[in-house]
Amino acid sequence: MLHLVNRDERKKGKKKRRKYDTEFKQQVLLMIANGRTAREEVAESLGMVEKLIYRWRSRQESEGTENAGATIDQSSLLQRIRKLELNMDSMLRVRQKLKDRI
Repeated sequence: MLHLVNRDERKKGKKKRRKYDTEFKQQVLLMIANGRTAREEVAESLGMVEKLIYRWRSRQESEGTENAGATIDQSSLLQRIRKLELNMDSMLRVRQKLKDRI
């Protein structure tokens, strides 16, 4: 006999989709990039499917930044350095203008 399941019963058995923040994804991908742990082991230890980590890695590679060979951590550090260099340049210009006024 076929048992029909209503919508509410289906929702009860359904797992909620987990959302992971960018920092967490970076840490997972960094573990794999360093070669410390295999993707399968990381997925199993975190209770997630390996395919999800594979997608994160593929997305990272397809972004095609100028630092494609760098890890996510290195890329974020390079971005931070660029911002600081721009800040420093603008501060030096302001300093020079103040010197010129004196």
